[in-house]
Amino acid sequence: MRINTLAAACTLAALAGCASTGPASTGPGSRPAVAGQAKNIIFFLGDGMGVNTLTAARIYHAGEDGALTIDTLPESAFVKTFSNDAQVTDSAASMSAYMTGVKQNNGVISMSTETRAISPAADANGNRLVSRCENGKPVPTLAELVKARGMAAGVVTNTNVTDATPAATYAHACTRRLETDIAAALVPGGAGYNKALGANGLDLVFGGGAQFFTPVAQGGKRADGRKLLDELQAKGWRVASDSAQLAALSPAPQPVIGLFGQGHLAFEAARDPQKQPLLSEMTGKAIDILSRNPNGFFLVVEGGLIDHALHATQAKRALQETVSYNAALKLAIDKMQAIDPGLKNTLIVATADHDHTLLINGYSPRTGKTTPANPGILGLVRSIPDGKVRFDKDGAPFTILGFGTGEHRVQGSRKDVKLTDEIAAGDDYHQEAVVRTRAGAETHGGADVYLGAIGANAELFRGTIDNTRVFSLIKTAAGL
Repeated sequence: MRINTLAAACTLAALAGCASTGPASTGPGSRPAVAGQAKNIIFFLGDGMGVNTLTAARIYHAGEDGALTIDTLPESAFVKTFSNDAQVTDSAASMSAYMTGVKQNNGVISMSTETRAISPAADANGNRLVSRCENGKPVPTLAELVKARGMAAGVVTNTNVTDATPAATYAHACTRRLETDIAAALVPGGAGYNKALGANGLDLVFGGGAQFFTPVAQGGKRADGRKLLDELQAKGWRVASDSAQLAALSPAPQPVIGLFGQGHLAFEAARDPQKQPLLSEMTGKAIDILSRNPNGFFLVVEGGLIDHALHATQAKRALQETVSYNAALKLAIDKMQAIDPGLKNTLIVATADHDHTLLINGYSPRTGKTTPANPGILGLVRSIPDGKVRFDKDGAPFTILGFGTGEHRVQGSRKDVKLTDEIAAGDDYHQEAVVRTRAGAETHGGADVYLGAIGANAELFRGTIDNTRVFSLIKTAAGL
C-alpha cells in the first residue's frame, strides 16, 4: 500500500487538534487514488439492522429462500459493536468507530477514547446549550481524509442530518445531543465550522432536520439566531427542500444541501412523496453529483428509520425500512457498475451500527413473503403440518416476531389476549415484548452485525472484526 503523506499529516495534526483549529487539506488537486486503490467509496449503514432484522426483512420481502441485495455481496464479515464504556453501543459510538477507527464512549461523536460529556443544560425554549468535554479532543474522520485527497464527500440519510450517525461523518462533539452545534460544523467559515473538512466543507448533504439550521424565531431550534441555510447559500451552496427540487438538481460540482423535513423524515410507506424523496432517490442523485469529481468520492448512506421503527417495536415498519435501505443499495451498485464497470475503482460496504432485540419465534411453517393476502412473518405462529394457530401456556396465540424489550407487554396471564393475523400485520402494530419499557424505548442489542462488501479491495472484509477495524480496512482499500 502506498502511503498518502498528506492524509498522514492531517491525521497527526488532527490528533493535536486540527479538527477544531485549522484546515486539514489543501483542497481539490491533492493526490488522486492510484491503480489498485478504491477511488470511490460508498458506505451504507442500516441503523439498528441486526441479523434478525435482516432475516425477517428477507422473508417479508422475498420469502425464506429469497434474497436482499445485501445478501448478494460477494465478501462478508461479522462486526463486533461494543463501545468503549458499554457492552451495548449507541449509534454515536458505533458510527464514530467506523468513521475514525477509535473506540468511543456512548453518546460521543468522533472524539478521542477518553472523551466523556457533561450533559448539556437547556434554555427556556428547551434548546440544548453547549456542553464541555472531559479530557477529549477530535480525531480525524474518513470524510476529512478524503477531502484532504481532493475527493468529494457527502452524506445521505432519512433522519436528521445532525443525528448521531450522519454527524459522526463530519462533526466532532462531546455529546450527540448538541444538534445545533453539529449543524454549524457544516457551514464553511462560520462559527463552529469543522475546519478539518477543508476550505469548502462537504459537497453534499441530504436528509431531514431543517429545525437545527433555523432560528427559534422562525420555528427552529437555533437559540443563536443564525440562519444556516442562508449562510450556505451565500457561500454558493444550492438548497433543496422537496422531492421536485431534488429531482431538478443538476450534476454540477456546486455543493448542495437538501433538507426535506423539519425533523426526521417519515417512514417510507407513510411519507408524502411530493415533499419527501425515497432514500434511493436521494442516493441516486448524490451519486450523479459526487461522481463528477475526477479524484473520486466518499458517500455515506444511512437507513436511519430502521432504528426508529425498532425502538417503537413496530416490526412491519422496520422491515419496510430495511427493504428501502436495500433498494438504495441496489440502485447504488447498478449506477456505479454503469460508471465503473466491474467496480474496479469502487468499494461499496454495507453494514449496521448495532443490533436490536427483535426476536423470531419458532416453530412456525414457512410463510413466504408478505402480501396483502398473506401476513407472512408478521403473522401468528402456527403448527406443522396442519397450520393451526399455536397457543402459549396461557392458551393465547402469539406472533412470529417479538421483542426482548418494548412498550407492549401483557401484565400477568395472556389468556384473554385476542390476536389475529390481521391485527399483527397492521401497519402500526407494536409487537409484544418480554421486558416492559416506556413507549419508544425498546433497547439496542449487543450481538455482532453483518457486513457485506463488493468492488475494489472488498476481499479485505472477512471473518469477525471490530468496528474500528472497518475504518482501517477502508483506509487500506483506498490508500488513504
